[in-house]
Amino acid sequence: MKEKISFIVNPFSGVSKKENLPQLIEEHLDHERFDYDITYTEYSQHAKELAKVAAEKGVNIVCAVGGDGSVHEVGTALIGTKSKLAIIPSGSGNGLARHLHIPLNPVEAIKCINDSNSIVMDTVLVNDKSFLGVGGYGFDALIAQKFAKRHKRGLRGYISLIMREFFKYNPINVSIDLDGKVKTLPVVLCTVANSSQFGNGFVVSPKSDVTDGEIELCILKPFSIWHIPMLVYRFFRKSSHKSRFSEVIPFKKAKIKLSEKLAHYDGEPIEVKKELNISVVPHSLNIVIGKQ
Repeated sequence: MKEKISFIVNPFSGVSKKENLPQLIEEHLDHERFDYDITYTEYSQHAKELAKVAAEKGVNIVCAVGGDGSVHEVGTALIGTKSKLAIIPSGSGNGLARHLHIPLNPVEAIKCINDSNSIVMDTVLVNDKSFLGVGGYGFDALIAQKFAKRHKRGLRGYISLIMREFFKYNPINVSIDLDGKVKTLPVVLCTVANSSQFGNGFVVSPKSDVTDGEIELCILKPFSIWHIPMLVYRFFRKSSHKSRFSEVIPFKKAKIKLSEKLAHYDGEPIEVKKELNISVVPHSLNIVIGKQ
């Protein structure tokens, strides 16, 4: 019996056009193994609704075609189910796809589905909200909020927004409780990382592993303008953890208190409570990956 795939497409994500996607799927998917259908999202959270229905029907693979936000919606709907998440990345950052070595080329991503290499990855639970890759409560959350309101997408849009916002940004104050040891400090970034990067090769937690049963708390402390070039270099060279302004702490459970309610989960902006209970949920999502 053939496996069933549901492709859930966000037609508005990223900068790439998706009009030829049905043709690519028809040409490159292994039809001896798979039957499929394609659905296009029409509003926010529609992908999550569609993924839940697919999982309830026992669909074997639910494929998010879009950016990190689409992957977040589809993936969180599949947590704890037997359905596998697959990704055809077409967003601005594609952080989780990059971490899992899923090709950005749609044809090659379809071939990854044919190969069917998969793992059971950890996910993250914060109070009653889940995410897959990276969540944050500092400057990255502000950028996620601003970027979500922009019509111009892509890497250039990110860079121009970061340059505009950074010089007027005030660090937030956080209180971190890890096993009863409390640390209070101002931070530029307070990032919870299950995977390694925000996207576009900007690596915040180089040693993160989505299958190790742990997550990392990545803190970036305030720094002067003169340190920006070296910090940017370190993030793109996967060595940010070596900076004297950075600290990476592996953990399984933590409590964090925030001075601001703004956050992002997998790049999607969200308002949260000022007191957060954060924990890893080991081996909770089946996912198709690229060649390691």
